Amino acid sequence: MKDTEVLIIGQGPAGLSAAIYTSRAGLDTMILGCDPKVAGDYDIDNYFGFDETISGRDLIEKGVRQAMRFGAHTECDRVLSIHFEDDGRYLVKTESKEIRACSIILATGVSRRKPNIPGMDMYEGRGISYCVSCDGFFFKNKQVMVLGEGNYAANQAIELHEYTPNVAVCTLGKNISMAAEYTEKLRELDIPVITKNITALKGDPALSRVVFNDGEERETHGLFIALGDASSLDFAMSLGVFTEGNFIVVDRNMKTNAPGIYAAGDCTGGFLQISKAVGEGAIAARSAIEYVRNTCRSSSS
Repeated sequence: MKDTEVLIIGQGPAGLSAAIYTSRAGLDTMILGCDPKVAGDYDIDNYFGFDETISGRDLIEKGVRQAMRFGAHTECDRVLSIHFEDDGRYLVKTESKEIRACSIILATGVSRRKPNIPGMDMYEGRGISYCVSCDGFFFKNKQVMVLGEGNYAANQAIELHEYTPNVAVCTLGKNISMAAEYTEKLRELDIPVITKNITALKGDPALSRVVFNDGEERETHGLFIALGDASSLDFAMSLGVFTEGNFIVVDRNMKTNAPGIYAAGDCTGGFLQISKAVGEGAIAARSAIEYVRNTCRSSSS
């Protein structure tokens, strides 16, 4: 059984930012999580302090080293459950161990469903994206497509239209479930909704075409996945933490309604950007620091 004062679930920008603050404040800090989606070959050129483009992988590696420099421990492990104990601490079960924590920061991001299309992994960061706000800029005036059948996909397509007029939506064979206001807006912007399935992706070294199940091919340089914002909310729900849709509800200090439980980053909704996640991680850390010092440390002294 491992004991820690602060357990951070998620090794993305929010989790690493929180770990830097809690470990620097002298709290025993553990981060659980494997490489986040941002830690790939994604070009990031709108994050403060970098006058040249940096890859997502490099940014995360720098964050990990910085957190470890202050004493944080990182492990690639998957959390299976979290339970509240009688003494006010939390028992966390992972695939390999059990951990007792005074405070927990949820920074798991948004769990996005990936379509079952051959070649998806090969084109991630080379035409396939999960965030219009992050990557729309790179597809100015190019042929792009949004995958999804609901309001989220429609909204992504409308946002993409700010970068290029060459936008289409593909439902991958599913029925359209968009609200009337979204379908009307798509019509106004001349954004077609294709209900066929995609069976193959083509292009070398980057995506250039998609192949539909009837054999038709369509020029596509950017494929934006918007099958839904299905967050990993099992932990929150099992602890009675309030949620709204697919996101965790927090106050201005990133506190949930459960004592000692905080959330930061994409799992709280809003503007899904690295800068926001980093800021929320710092705020969550400050709240966790206060909680640990006033609750767990004072009770054990």
